[in-house]
Amino acid sequence: MKRNPPFRAEHVGSLHRPKALREARLRLLGGLAPKDKVGAHDNAELTAIEDGFIREAVKLQEDVGLKTITDGEFRRQTWLDHFLGSLTGIGFAIRKVASRDPTVAFRSAERAGKSTTEDVENITVEFPVNAPIRWRGSANLAPFKFLQSVVRDGEVPKITIPAPDNFYYFGGPGAIDRTAYPDLGAYWDDMADAYKQEIAALAAAGCRHIQLDDVVPAFLCDPAHVAKLKARGDDPDALLAAAAACVNRALAGRPEGLRVSLHICRGNRHGHFMAEGAYDAIAERLFGTLEVDNYYLEYDTPRAGTFAPLRFMPPDKTVVLGLVTTKRKELEPKDALKRRIDDAAKYLPLDRLALSPQCGFSGDMMSDVMTVDDQKRKLALVVETATEVWGTA
Repeated sequence: MKRNPPFRAEHVGSLHRPKALREARLRLLGGLAPKDKVGAHDNAELTAIEDGFIREAVKLQEDVGLKTITDGEFRRQTWLDHFLGSLTGIGFAIRKVASRDPTVAFRSAERAGKSTTEDVENITVEFPVNAPIRWRGSANLAPFKFLQSVVRDGEVPKITIPAPDNFYYFGGPGAIDRTAYPDLGAYWDDMADAYKQEIAALAAAGCRHIQLDDVVPAFLCDPAHVAKLKARGDDPDALLAAAAACVNRALAGRPEGLRVSLHICRGNRHGHFMAEGAYDAIAERLFGTLEVDNYYLEYDTPRAGTFAPLRFMPPDKTVVLGLVTTKRKELEPKDALKRRIDDAAKYLPLDRLALSPQCGFSGDMMSDVMTVDDQKRKLALVVETATEVWGTA
């Protein structure tokens, strides 16, 4: 039996926020994502409410047979602002966008990849850097300790953190104050140091699995995003190399027994995506240089391309195949999932593969594509299929 994460049946992390939880957050924090309240809150009443819903989320995961357990990201406004708020030096700005620029417009799979602004509000997020980046205490330590206290023996509580290159990608070199960072190399060094301290704090508390969530490698597979990077003066190849070096520096010397995974995401907001393109564009350069232990790869639609890039995966890494979509309620046929796993096994041995949904169920507090029951059926499908393929979940 596989005893270290990732297990054969996995999930990416975020779960559907119950309506009562969303309403409590709105009531007690006075709105969503106010600029002066990015990150962890200190509202005791809301924390107690979150505790109760997290217990329910843990039970749901246990009931379907998962061994990797998260808190559903129930304490977060979005997938990335919680950690962002723990760092000094980085701001946060969110703007509505009317443009159909494909690099900011969320696209619907049901519309053949065409940009749409009718179904989802399009936004652009920026992270201006106006002072040196410093870690000032873990945003994830208290949530991890609570999660650790409510999971059963034998289960592994997982913490998800946005990968460091997300902040640079959405802000760009023009958003970095050059009086704070005359040299961009120092920016990446400080970011790596901040992550290193976060990881060390979690590991010291007993954390065995950290997942870095990253949209940038997926965006670098999309010609529209690559063109935008070049237009603003960025070299996409240099950005990929800098991002990998930053992660590797942050992970250097991590404690034995701590597993770190990378989830590569094409964006997921109300069932829409922000990028498309096969992994071929980045696979050889990324898989062979990044010192993470595992990859969670989205493979729920043809826009992810074939499994051929898996041939570049080093022999000591596991790939979690994100074959079950979180963008639609309909369940995938189990036989179809098994055929796709067989196809992937042509490029990577079956014992180095696992199965999961392609993304989390709720990248932000207001995403509402599925109900809790829809989500439970999806997760149960992952567990059942994994058990039939590998003999265990």
